[in-house]
Amino acid sequence: MIRARSAGLLPCRHCGTVWRDAADGDACARCGTTLRARKRDSLNRTWAFLIAACVMYLPANLLPVMITRSLFGTQSDTILSGIIFFWISGSYGIAAIIFVASFLVPLFKLAALFILLVTARSGSDWRRGERARLYHIIEVIGRWSMLDVFVVALLTGLVQIQGFAQITAGLGIAAFASVVVLTMLASLSFDPKLTWDSPLPKGKKSV
Repeated sequence: MIRARSAGLLPCRHCGTVWRDAADGDACARCGTTLRARKRDSLNRTWAFLIAACVMYLPANLLPVMITRSLFGTQSDTILSGIIFFWISGSYGIAAIIFVASFLVPLFKLAALFILLVTARSGSDWRRGERARLYHIIEVIGRWSMLDVFVVALLTGLVQIQGFAQITAGLGIAAFASVVVLTMLASLSFDPKLTWDSPLPKGKKSV
């Protein structure tokens, strides 16, 4: 099997330019980014970020993300209580969006990264094409993971401007933001080339 590195080709991860006869550690002549054939210590760094994200996932869902103070008292809402509130009030679309973006998506990313890490660590050749696509899906949906943070920030500004009540962000929103950042760092630390390091199945050849 002929690999790009053995052929003297080295791509830039920032601008996508492929350079011939470039050495690991050279600077990209187009954007100045340091050229690396592989991400260094990828598995250990990804595991560290993933474990930290899993630890923060519980307080992100159990602690209040939004605290509302008004003449009628103080109310603290977690992500799940907010979903239930919108569902009961008949706002099924909003409840569904928050449930998917704030609960299912982070859980999906954690599970997907765990699968990628375990299979890469063991050198498994199980569904390598699907695993490669799974990694790209994680990268695509990562930009929508901060939806809850944006919603709380928007509500805080709007409600305080109108003077109806005072809304402040709870500790849960900080934990949720930590989960988002840590999963993004885990995704960036993971080297997708690890998926293809395992040997090809018997009877198949690559040219």
